Amino acid sequence: MRIVGGMFRGSLLALAISILISEGVGMLSALFSMGTMEKYQDLIQPSFSPPGWVFPIAWGILYLLMGIASYLVYSSGADKKEIKNALSFYALQLIFNFFWTIIFFRLDLRGFAFLWIIALLILIIITTVKFYKINKTAGYLMIPYILWVSFASVLNFAIWQLNR
Repeated sequence: MRIVGGMFRGSLLALAISILISEGVGMLSALFSMGTMEKYQDLIQPSFSPPGWVFPIAWGILYLLMGIASYLVYSSGADKKEIKNALSFYALQLIFNFFWTIIFFRLDLRGFAFLWIIALLILIIITTVKFYKINKTAGYLMIPYILWVSFASVLNFAIWQLNR
C-alpha cells in the first residue's frame, strides 16, 4: 500500500475500480434486461422461488464481495503470472454472468440459460480456487457467490421445466 498524505490513495483507487467493474457488469446486464420482470413474474414459479425484490439486493452484495475479492488478488503481491491467470478467469466468469441475465430474461432461452449458468458456476469455482491460492480471504469472499449461483442454477432449471 502506498501512503500519500496519510491516505491509502493507490489502494483506495484500485479497490474502488475493482468494485465498480464488478457492480458495473451487474448494472449493465440489468439495463439490457429492463422491462422483463413482468414477463418473469408471469412464469410458473417453483415453490422455493424468492420474491423479486430479493434479487437486486443479493446481486448488489455479491458484486461488492466479488469486487473486493478481485482487489485482494490484484494487490496481493503474489506472482504476477498467477495473479494474471486468476484475474483472467475472474473476467471470463464476469462475462458469462453478464450474458446469463440477457439469455434468461431478454431472450427467454431458459434451457440454454441453464447450460450457460452451469458453465458460469464452473468458472466461478475455478476462479474461487485460484483466488484462494493467492489470498484466502479473497477465496472466502467468493463462497456466497458460489452458493447463490448454485441456487440460481436450480431455480433456472425448475423454471425452464415448469414453463416448457
